[in-house]
Amino acid sequence: MKSLFSILIAGAALHCAGAECIVPSKPGGAMDLTCKLAREGLRSEADAPALRLSYLPGGIGAVAWHTMAAQRGSEKDTLVAFSGGSLLNLAQGKFGKASADDVRWVAALGADYGMIAVRSDSAFRNLADLIDALRREPEKVLIGVSGTIGSQDWMKMALLARSAGIDPKVLRFVALEGGGEAFTAMHANHVQVVSGDASEATLYAGAGAGKVRVLAVLSERRLPGVLSQAPTAREQGVDVVWPIIRGVWMGPKVADAEYRRWVGSFERMTSSADFARLRAAHGLYPFTLTGPALTDYIHKAVADYNRQARQFKLIR
Repeated sequence: MKSLFSILIAGAALHCAGAECIVPSKPGGAMDLTCKLAREGLRSEADAPALRLSYLPGGIGAVAWHTMAAQRGSEKDTLVAFSGGSLLNLAQGKFGKASADDVRWVAALGADYGMIAVRSDSAFRNLADLIDALRREPEKVLIGVSGTIGSQDWMKMALLARSAGIDPKVLRFVALEGGGEAFTAMHANHVQVVSGDASEATLYAGAGAGKVRVLAVLSERRLPGVLSQAPTAREQGVDVVWPIIRGVWMGPKVADAEYRRWVGSFERMTSSADFARLRAAHGLYPFTLTGPALTDYIHKAVADYNRQARQFKLIR
C-alpha cells in the first residue's frame, strides 16, 4: 500500500505539471505564438491549470498530429496548436489518411494573414521589385517557406506568381520547419524572401527590431499596429488575400466533460476585453469560435482548401 506521503508527493507533482500546449513546429513561429497566447490568456481563468509549452516538430505538423491522435488521444489537459496551414495539409492528405474528425477542435483564438518579407537591407523595395526579379531570373531568388510544395506558405507565393503570369513551377523554394526557422534562414542570407504570416513578421519588424521589410500583407486592408505601414498586395495590383485561422485542438478520446470544460474556459477567455488586448499584442485579429461551431467551420475550410489544392494539381 502506498504511504500517505507518497500519494501527496505524486499529487503535488501532477498539480505542478499542469496542462500542456504542444507546438507542432520549432520555436519562434506562429504556432509557438498561438500556444503562448493561450497560456497568457488562460492565466485569468480560475479553473484552468497553468499551461506549459512543449515542442514536437516534424512533418509540417504530422508528427504532433499522429502522436496525439494515436498515442495520447485521451490526455485531458493537452492542447495542440493549429492553423489554416494544418487544415490545408489535411485537405491534401499530407497527414496520411487523417481527417478533421480524428481530433476534438477546442477553440479558434484569432485570425492571421499571409505576408511576404525580405531583409531590411534587401534590394526589393516593394512587391513589384520582387515580381520583376521572379520574371527575369527566378533561379536567383530563394524563397523560404514552412513546409514543402503545397504548404500554406507555398500556396501564398504560388497565388502571387500566378496572378502575375508566372508559372509557380519555376520558383525556387527552400522547405523549412516553421516560421521561426524561415526568418533565421533569411537573416543568415540563406534565402532572400520569406513567405510567412503577419504575426511572425511583427516579431521582427516592430520598433527596435527593424530586421525585416514586409513587402505585402495578404489582407483585405492594411493591418493595424506594428505592420500598419506595410501595404497590401491588392494595393500593389495583385489581388491575393490569404486569411489564417489560429487555435487549439485536443485528442479524440478526451472525455466529453473534460472537452466541455476546456471549451468553456476558452469561451470565457476570448470574450474578455483583456484577451482582446492580448490578442492584438500577439499580432492577431478578432476571430473566435469554439466547440461544435468551430468543428463545423473546420470541415468547411478543409473542403475549400481541397478545391484550391486541386486547382494547382496538388492532389492526384
